[in-house]
Amino acid sequence: MVDILTLLKTSEMKWIIILIVIDVLLGIIAALVKKDFRLGKVADFMFRPVLAYILGFGILMLIPTAIPSLAKVSQFSYILVLLALTGSILDNLSKLGLKLPAYLKK
Repeated sequence: MVDILTLLKTSEMKWIIILIVIDVLLGIIAALVKKDFRLGKVADFMFRPVLAYILGFGILMLIPTAIPSLAKVSQFSYILVLLALTGSILDNLSKLGLKLPAYLKK
């Protein structure tokens, strides 16, 4: 059986957590700048997406131990999580006034 602490210590999980922290901080800064900060929004974001990313990816990392032929699923899901978090970070940066190319906004 895989230990949950072992899953949290992987480099993949560390990068996911780093990107989540950056995303949350930029989101809070953007909300403060736009005078749209609500503590409830932070709590809602922390509960839904953060737990979903961390727990969801943690569960997907267990798939190869149960079904080795599906090892690529966890690698593919890692890439998707990184892309989703990067998109959210770029969205928060655009709220702060950073000009993004049109193809990144769609």
